[in-house]
Amino acid sequence: MSAALGAALSPAAHAADVSGVSADALLPPPTPLTANQTLYLDVTLNSTPRGLLPFTDNRGRLQASPEILRQLGFNASGDAPVYLDQISGAVVRYDAHLQTLALDVPLDQLTLPTTVLSRPQARAPRSSASPGVLLNYDLYGSRVDRLGNLTLSSELRVFGVGAGTFENTAVSRRYQTGGRHWRSDSVRLDTRWTLDFPDRALTLEVGDFYSGFVDWSRPVRLGGLQIGRNYGLQPYRVLTPTPAFLGQAVVPSTVELYVDGLRQYSGQVPVGPFQLAAQPGISGNGSAQVVVTDAFGRMQTLDFSFYGTQQLLAKGLSDWSLGVGQLREQFGERSFAYDDRTVASASWRGGVSDTFTGEAHAEGGGGLAQAGAGGWWLLGGAGVVNAAYAHSRYQGLQGGQWALGYSWNNRRFNVNLRSVRSHGDYRDLGALQANLPPSISEQATVGLDLLRLGSLSASYLRLRYPDGEDNRYASLFWSRSWSQRWSAYLSVNQNLDNSDDRSVYLSLTASLGNNRQASLSSQRNGDRQSWVADVTQPVPGDGSAGGIGWRAQVRHGDDGSGGLAEVGILNDVGRYALGASRQSGLNYAYGSASGSLVWMAGHTFAAREVADAFAVVSTNGVGGVPVRLENRLIGVTDDRGLLLVSPLLSWQRNRVSIDTLDLPADMRADRIEDWVTPRQRAGTGLTFNLRSRPSLTLTVQDMAGQPLEAGSEVQLADGRQASVGYDGLLYLEDVAAGTVLYITTSRGQCRTRVPASPQVVAAGSRPRPAPLQCVPEVAP
Repeated sequence: MSAALGAALSPAAHAADVSGVSADALLPPPTPLTANQTLYLDVTLNSTPRGLLPFTDNRGRLQASPEILRQLGFNASGDAPVYLDQISGAVVRYDAHLQTLALDVPLDQLTLPTTVLSRPQARAPRSSASPGVLLNYDLYGSRVDRLGNLTLSSELRVFGVGAGTFENTAVSRRYQTGGRHWRSDSVRLDTRWTLDFPDRALTLEVGDFYSGFVDWSRPVRLGGLQIGRNYGLQPYRVLTPTPAFLGQAVVPSTVELYVDGLRQYSGQVPVGPFQLAAQPGISGNGSAQVVVTDAFGRMQTLDFSFYGTQQLLAKGLSDWSLGVGQLREQFGERSFAYDDRTVASASWRGGVSDTFTGEAHAEGGGGLAQAGAGGWWLLGGAGVVNAAYAHSRYQGLQGGQWALGYSWNNRRFNVNLRSVRSHGDYRDLGALQANLPPSISEQATVGLDLLRLGSLSASYLRLRYPDGEDNRYASLFWSRSWSQRWSAYLSVNQNLDNSDDRSVYLSLTASLGNNRQASLSSQRNGDRQSWVADVTQPVPGDGSAGGIGWRAQVRHGDDGSGGLAEVGILNDVGRYALGASRQSGLNYAYGSASGSLVWMAGHTFAAREVADAFAVVSTNGVGGVPVRLENRLIGVTDDRGLLLVSPLLSWQRNRVSIDTLDLPADMRADRIEDWVTPRQRAGTGLTFNLRSRPSLTLTVQDMAGQPLEAGSEVQLADGRQASVGYDGLLYLEDVAAGTVLYITTSRGQCRTRVPASPQVVAAGSRPRPAPLQCVPEVAP
């Protein structure tokens, strides 16, 4: 039975009244052949299986109860059964032989839940850290006008001892004064102990730290304690609002999202409305296409426009910090200078909705009290606007600060405006150190992509302090590249309060191949002109195996002529540079060396500077094994079977593998790759168990001297199994002499024993093992 019906979904009369007599009253009384009966039918709704459901066959017409209809997604009311052939726009196909019911129904007749599609959130991997100590060092020496200087910058880390990480940075100097006498001094910079809670995205710092801040506040250095949100511990988490694309599928379909022509998502969607929430990964105005392909191959394309921004937090997310301590004084000059007053600073940002992020900041102590609030609004495709106001009181002085900003970007044209102005006697924590906040801080930037003509941008900057001058500058920047060989750059900077204060810089760069480049530049500052010609081959990047780079430069200008020569070296244990220059009659020579020393697992390593996380790979004492990081060769293990691998991404999965192709044939590894997730600024160990597994080849034959048939199963006493190959050849690994082998053939079972030293006999031009006889098992 198939019908396309036009009545609205409601329990309606079966037929119209004729002269007050119902049409049903004219039908003969029910008989066993025409009586109502319940049918359990296998139902599909818009090609989606919905299982077995009960229906009533009323004199050849199917009825469904409102409860069953609501279960299918119809918006049915009341208690009276409804004839399926009275559902508006529905196509009903009933197969009495197969007991199936197929319904094709317009979506406007259904109330179905909205399916939300998005990329699955990756679960944060479990991180690890092994006990160890790391020392990063940077040694720099120079000599100018026969005066020498030697500076050592160091960073010491202790990790893997408990859950936290200890860090200390310092600078030590040895230098000559005007009297040629050498002097020395050392300064501690920062010392802190950090404890991370990745499951909750929290970090606790004890020691020296920067206070938390928002866009319209100033951070300060404190010594004390700070706790706050740290989403860097969950790098796989999406923090910004995700554009939502809406659509509907009449039948089960495949949904694909394209952003600027690149596919960003593909997945399946059931019947009904859907919402695609996928991160497009771009900022500014964008265009997207959602392509819906149904089960019959029919394709529908939906066009959307959206605005992506990194300035807002997704709804429900919050970012905050709370710090208490004492202000750091004379940083870089004295090691332990702190203000006696205890102060505190607190910041908060929260995604109230996907279009509004609120923020607040407060700080106080030492007689100061300051607090403010603001927010960021997404104006659809018109950009993002932010506003905030803060008020302060300090020793009878009061004042406030307004902040306004706007940004918009369509990836060809962008504009950024920001203005922060204070009134009265506004103060913050920085003012306690005689560093007053600016009374006016304004910036405007406009950029334009000129396509084949390059890129153009202009900026305006104004900065005025309560006790200082009003500085205003305007700048213009232009750049263009021709193919992959030529590029040009121009910048003009003008002081708007002093017409003589102007600088113009123009450069032209050409690629010479083999990673070399040459440049010619000219700069004019006021009435002074200079020219520079430069040829460079950069030192290979940290991701490479190392190499040598160099630079040669010639200068000429109103202050005389000069030049520069420099050579740099990068190897497995550090980075080095040596150079000399002459300018304005002064000779200048310098050299530097940087790297790291690591102690972990009872071993010491020398390596390049380790900025974040690393791993020590062990191959169980086997040296010369190539190690790869994300399929890129990173080094080979040393004579101890160890290699320090850096840099790794902390709190993220890093794939480390070994190359076993050149290992001896009897060498085996428990695995050849693994995923490692180190903690931030810490090291972890990774072991690949390599061991030698002796192997031997045997020839087995039956009592008649014929090789056992290929495929015969071999059972060892320890449970391992093997198979006999062609000509009775049998390959075994790690089997001791005297081991009994039980072999099952098509004719039964036999056994033999591994000899202490298999003999080899000549077989033509190729030797082969002497045959072993397999003695048949005697049935009891």
